[in-house]
Formats: sequence, C-alpha cells, structure tokens
Amino acid sequence: MNCTLFDDKNRDHLLPLTFTRPVAELRVGILTISAKWQKWSGTPVGYHTQTYLQEKYPALPADAHLFINGGLCPDAKLWEAVQTLKPGQALKKGAILLAAHVTQADFAEEKFLDNATEYPHAITYISRPYELFALNADQMKADFEMLTKGRKSAPLSSTNTVIGDESQVFLEEGASAEASTFNTQSGPIYLGKNATVMEGCVVRGGLALLENATLKLMTKIYGATTVGPHCKVGGEVNNSVFIGYSNKGHDGFLGNSVIGEWCNLGADTNNSNLKNNYEEVKIWNYPKGGFTKTGLQFCGLIMGDHSKCGINTMFNTGTVVGVSANIFGAGFPRNFIPSFSWGGASGFSEYKLPKAFNTASLVMQRRGKELDQTERDILQYIFDKTAQYR
Repeated sequence: MNCTLFDDKNRDHLLPLTFTRPVAELRVGILTISAKWQKWSGTPVGYHTQTYLQEKYPALPADAHLFINGGLCPDAKLWEAVQTLKPGQALKKGAILLAAHVTQADFAEEKFLDNATEYPHAITYISRPYELFALNADQMKADFEMLTKGRKSAPLSSTNTVIGDESQVFLEEGASAEASTFNTQSGPIYLGKNATVMEGCVVRGGLALLENATLKLMTKIYGATTVGPHCKVGGEVNNSVFIGYSNKGHDGFLGNSVIGEWCNLGADTNNSNLKNNYEEVKIWNYPKGGFTKTGLQFCGLIMGDHSKCGINTMFNTGTVVGVSANIFGAGFPRNFIPSFSWGGASGFSEYKLPKAFNTASLVMQRRGKELDQTERDILQYIFDKTAQYR
C-alpha cells in the first residue's frame, strides 16, 4: 500500500519553514517525518502538498492510498492502527485527521470524514515551528532506538571520553570523532555516515549529527540538538534543529531554534532564547498576521531557507526570519523579518530576486547541488506571495 503524506490546515502555521517544503519534510529527532514513515512502512512515500511544491515533491501515481497527516510522527500503536484501515475508513484525533484509506478523488472531496474513527492514544503532531525543538528530545530517542536496533556501531576512537552508557553512542560508517567528550546521561548521541566531530567538542546528549555534517573545534552542544546533513556547526548550541545544508561555523550562541536549509549564521551571531522578564515568548504567525503566544518560556530563532546573517548579528527572543533574507549591521533587528528582505536594525529594503538567485546558486554549488528551474520557480512563487510583508 502506497503512503501519501498530506499537508493539513496547520501547514500555514508552520511557515516560513513550509514555504519551501511539505510539512512531512520537516526534521524532528534524527529523521524527517517522511523518512520516519518510510522506515515504518518499508515503501516510498508521496506528497499531497501545495501546487507550487508538487514538481519537487510529487504525488504517487497509484489510485488507492493510505493518506497520512504529514505533521504526524509514527509510533508502533499508530502504525498498527493506520495499516489496518480498510478502504473508505479514516482515523482522527479530535479535529485532526490522522489518516485515511481512500482514493485520491475521495480524499479531495473529503467524503470519508463523517465515518472517521477516534484514535484513543496520544500522538506526536507537529503544528507549529517551535514544536520541532520542543519535541526533539523524545523524537531523537525514538529514532535512535529504531535506527540502531540490532546493529553494531562503528568504533569510537579511544581519544574520546564517554560519560554514561556507551551503547547510547552510535557511529555510522565513516563517522569520526577525536579528543571529545560525549555525555549520554540525558540522551543518545548519533553520528551519521561520514559525520565529523573535531577535537575538543563537548556534547551532552541528545545529539544527532547527520550525514557529512561537522562539529567544528571545541563546539559545545547540549539539549537535544539535531544537525542535519552537510551542516557545519561551531560555538554553543542548545536544543536546536538544523534541517540541513546550513552553517553556523563560528562562536556564538544559538538556543531553542530551528534553522532551515542553505542558511548561514555569521561569526559571533547570537540569539536570545529567554526574555529579560521571563514571560512567555510570542512569535510571528502568518495566518494571524501578527504575534501569537507559544506557551514557552524559552524560544529563540526560526529561520527559513536561504537566509543569511552577517558577523555579530543579534536576534531577539522569538525572532522569525523568512526565506532568503539577508541580515546585517549593529543592533537587534525586529522580531519578524519578511522573506527577501535586505538590511537590519536600521531598516530593510527588498532583496531583489536576481541577486537572491545568484547567491543561492553559489551556495548550492558548494555542496554539489544546482539551483535548477524547479528551485527557481519555488523561490519566485515565495517572492511574489510574500510581497505584502516587505
């Protein structure tokens, strides 16, 4: 049975991260949500997403599908309930549609909703950007158990120090670490294929360092941090998620944050993750067109794909940066920075699309990727769609 991961109405609440990807392509724990479902189902997945994203994230051709909510993280009980759905049946949790076994036509017309069965167990469901770091510890433990069960880790060099259970450190083929300290007492440590931990790093789990990612010299990591594929990270990082292909290569603090793909944080960039008065953090919400409460005391930076910031940039608590913004200069920029903005605390102008294309192309070439026409069309759509905010 083919699995199609669909975006629901909460997709817009996950902007700017979902401007450039379906909800299921968000990373929480070690894997993206789509990769989790592929592991559980043993089959490729398709996407039911925004029209402008469909070329990059295609649907599956088969008619009968298991349609699964793209914000939903799988577990054993949920997978059992989903795969036992019969044609025409659906599963819900309150107002949230979890899954349906229907044809594409029936899914589009929502003919099955009246017959949906209430799911009795707890779910892990991503509906806001900050939930990616808030739920990261639990998802990292679940992914670690699934990925390492019955497998043997590649050897860890004797130059390292492990505090806690050594079985909670797992290295994939080609991963390397030297003269660093790994503490597993608060979570597992997973080093993906060809990942590198340079000398002098101090890691307090959980940590997921994905394929070809690097922790630079004397990096300090704590609080369930995920460093996605091909990222380079240095300095001090607490409870944050790098989705992939982004750099924070120098000193500076990043905490309780989510960084998209193809981002770069300049040397000594810092963010606040706690207000001076210790009050609840509010962040920008696109559907509301204003700031909303998070329910969190700790919340840092949410940065969309292709955004960059210069040396010594300072981000206030709960800052949201859109896609392809370029931020620089002294002082704190405002807490909401629209996509394709150019500037800083002294003000912003529009980041012209040809310049944004040129930068994105150069950055992607460094990782052996191409800014092809599909990628350009996606950025063009976002540029037009977000003009109202600039």
